[in-house]
Amino acid sequence: MAVIDSDAHVLETEHTWDYMLESERGLKPRIVATPSDPTSGGESWLVDGTYIGKARNVGLDTSRAAREMEDIKARLKHMDELNIDIQVLYPTIFLRPFTRRPEVELAVTRSYNRWLIDIWKAAPDRLRWVAVLPLLSMDKAIEEARFAKENGACGIFMRGLEGDKHVSDAHFFPIYEEAGRLDLAVCVHSATGSFVVHDYFLNECGFNKFKLAVVGSFHSLIFNRIPEKFPQTKWAFIEVSSQWVPYAIHDFARRFERSGIKVDKGEVLRKNKIWITCQTDDDLPYVLKYTGDDMLVIGTDYGHNDTSSEILALRKLKEDGIVPTPVVHKILDDNPRALYGL
Repeated sequence: MAVIDSDAHVLETEHTWDYMLESERGLKPRIVATPSDPTSGGESWLVDGTYIGKARNVGLDTSRAAREMEDIKARLKHMDELNIDIQVLYPTIFLRPFTRRPEVELAVTRSYNRWLIDIWKAAPDRLRWVAVLPLLSMDKAIEEARFAKENGACGIFMRGLEGDKHVSDAHFFPIYEEAGRLDLAVCVHSATGSFVVHDYFLNECGFNKFKLAVVGSFHSLIFNRIPEKFPQTKWAFIEVSSQWVPYAIHDFARRFERSGIKVDKGEVLRKNKIWITCQTDDDLPYVLKYTGDDMLVIGTDYGHNDTSSEILALRKLKEDGIVPTPVVHKILDDNPRALYGL
C-alpha cells in the first residue's frame, strides 16, 4: 500500500516568478516588510497593489528549504521520515484574492505553474501538483490546463469563491468540461478569491472567509446539479475537514425532497464523483455513513500551521484504530489514486 498525502503545500519564493516573460517582469510579486501588520508575520507579498502575508501560517515543523522547495532532496527525505510516498502540492499565495486584472493573473499563475513543473520533473513519481489557472481569461485557462496535464499536474485549483462568481457559475463550464476530458480533478481548496468577502471578514479568524466559502460552494454545486452536466469530471473539497458533510447533505436532501425528489444521502458523493479531505479529529465513523468508504482522502497541510495542519496525520490515521484497516488503506491510497488519477 502506498501512502498519499492529498493536501501538501509549497511556499512560494522569489524564484517562483523567474518564469515570467520579459514583458511581464513589471508585474512580478515583490517581498516587502510589513511590520505594522501582525497578521503578516512581518513580511508580505505585494501583488498588483495587494498585500498578502508571506511569513504567516508557516509550519515550523518543516524546514524552510523543504517547504519552499529550495532543496527537493530535503523534502523527499522528510517525506521518507513521515512514511509518505506521494504528495499532491497546492499553492499558498493564491489562497487569497490578489488581482482583478486578467493580465496580472495570467502572468503570475503561468510562472507558478512552470515552477511546479520543474519541481515535478525532479521527482515525478513522488511530487504531483494542482495547477492554478488564469480563470479571468478562459481561452488561456484551457490552454494552461492542457499544458499542465502534459507536465505532471493531477488537478485544477479553485477557491470557494472566484472573484464575483461562485463555482456553479456557467463562466466555469468550459473548464469543467476540459477537466473531465483531461482527467484533472477540480479541487476546491479552503480559500477565497473574492475581495469583497475577504475584506468583509478581514479581522475574522478565517472560518467565514475561507472554510464556509468552500462548504457553500459544495452545496451550490450539488443543488444546481452541476456534476450531472459534466459526468466525466471529478471534484474534491480540500482542507475543510469532513464534519460538515452530513449537515450539507441533509440540507440538500430536504430541499430536494420537498419537491418530491428522493435523495439517498449515502450516495450523494459517489453519484457526483466528489471526494472530501478528512482530518484525524473528525468523527469518522459518523462521517463515513454519508461519504462511504471510497470518497474520503486525507492530507497533512505540509508547510502550514493552521487548524488543518497535522504533519503526522497520515501516520495517526493508521495507528489510532478508529477506522477499520481496510478503510484506512482506501483513504491513504485507493481513494486519492482514483481522485488524482495517479
